[in-house]
Formats: sequence, C-alpha cells, structure tokens
Amino acid sequence: MTLLPEPPDDPLDEDDFPLGDGTAESEVLVVCPHCGEANELALDPGGGSVQEYVEDCQVCCRPWRVTVRYAEDGTADVFTEALDE
Repeated sequence: MTLLPEPPDDPLDEDDFPLGDGTAESEVLVVCPHCGEANELALDPGGGSVQEYVEDCQVCCRPWRVTVRYAEDGTADVFTEALDE
C-alpha cells in the first residue's frame, strides 16, 4: 500500500493568480446606474466570453442590464445600463 502525501494547508486563492495571467475575474464592483451606490457582483467566467443579463441593485432594488466581456487574459469589462420600469 502506498500512502499519498497530505494536501497543503493553504489552498490556492486569488493572490496566487494575479490578473493578466489568464485567470478569469469572478467578482467585480459596479455602480448602480439608478442610485449611484456600489454593488458587488459575482461573475461567471464559465458562462462565455460575452454575457448579458438583468441584475437588481442591492441598495435601491431597481433593475439594470449587465454586460460582461472577458478578454483573453481573463480580465472582465463590465458595463451596466439602467432599464426602464
């Protein structure tokens, strides 16, 4: 019987993969186009290089369109646009 070594105590995190090395961004801070408050969004790099969906502001609850475009180096350009109610 062969014993495998124990895994390291510190799992890989964002500090191990600085942006620009091909690791996709998974969180971003955006400003609500209605109230101007900051909102943290979880991004889905597995959803494709271009994504579009509707998100509600975490502060004022009004809807906006989110457009995400991933570059080859993993950086995400995120745009928000107010939706008419």
